Amino acid sequence: MSELQRVRTWADALIALHLDDSWTFAFDNAKRRAGLCDFGRQRISLSRYLAARYDDDTNHQTLLHEVAHALAGSAAGHGVRWQRTARELGYVGGTTHHGETAVELAPWVGVCPAGHVAYRHRRATRATSCAKCAPRFDARHVFTWTRREISRAERLAASTPR
Repeated sequence: MSELQRVRTWADALIALHLDDSWTFAFDNAKRRAGLCDFGRQRISLSRYLAARYDDDTNHQTLLHEVAHALAGSAAGHGVRWQRTARELGYVGGTTHHGETAVELAPWVGVCPAGHVAYRHRRATRATSCAKCAPRFDARHVFTWTRREISRAERLAASTPR
């Protein structure tokens, strides 16, 4: 697990090496995505919750992914230009994050009739069925959602390396 101060040091170094002084780094409160390149604010950010639970290499790769976005430009997306830029930086991952998310911080927990569990960080606005039970919406497999309270201590624990 990474120490957040070490991740910040790497981020600042990568920004200084590859971007100009207008770019900054910050940790954010995302629970599902690992990193973000915010072109409007000229800021690279990582989820404090996910960075705390990932290893150093994973966090370094996420930083390279986001710096590649900044270098390639907002119109590049995950296209050829971004891929080339990312490779040149040493990025070896894919175009999206498939790792663990901060499910312990999701206030909405859904259970389907078969017992499968799903987590949401926002309240469902319409009926949702279980994808494990049926690939398309099926009323027989609708989740029943319940809200759980997430304490300040639980949030703090989730953002602290284990």
